[in-house]
Amino acid sequence: MKETKKMNAYQLCFLAMAVGINLVGGQIALALRLPVYLDSIGTILAGAVLGPWLGMLPNLLSGIIMGMTVDVYSLYFAPVGMITGMMSGLFFGRHSMKAGISRAGRGSRLFLTAAGITIPGTAVSSLINALLFGGVTSSGSMLLVQLLARTPLGLTGSIFAVQILTDYADRCISVFAVSVFVSLMGSELRLRLKGGVGNNGTLQQDH
Repeated sequence: MKETKKMNAYQLCFLAMAVGINLVGGQIALALRLPVYLDSIGTILAGAVLGPWLGMLPNLLSGIIMGMTVDVYSLYFAPVGMITGMMSGLFFGRHSMKAGISRAGRGSRLFLTAAGITIPGTAVSSLINALLFGGVTSSGSMLLVQLLARTPLGLTGSIFAVQILTDYADRCISVFAVSVFVSLMGSELRLRLKGGVGNNGTLQQDH
């Protein structure tokens, strides 16, 4: 039987840090009423470094914490962050994270990477926004939605249009930040986060 892999202490601490990054970024965007969210940097980082399944956890946890404390909307949009974390893990790939993320942070690759991570989450986010809130949330992008709602686009069309633009801008910022962060990580830490530490304490590559 294949042994079930468990999270090690490094991965648990890394996930906790990712949740903290999400909380701080989300609070900054909320306080300044920015048209971007800044609450997915930790999620994309976790997905890129730890893989798609663990990448889903930071936004779930930060969404619950923020939803029960300062911003109830975060709870409803937690599934969006979970999809973002999963896509980040699938897009970058666990075993080539440094090279993949470093390339993703350069030039046109940054925009392509951000687009690949954005589209699935944006589809879900737009549906949640349109069906549950009618475009009225705590985000600064709400102002853009209300302005465009007076145009021929109407409310629903405005929600989709603004959501795509703001989500994409937010993911571009996040992917760039993640690429910088990972480039500063040492090789030993990367291996430990990938579970590459044997029982005797020596570093091993996953196979």
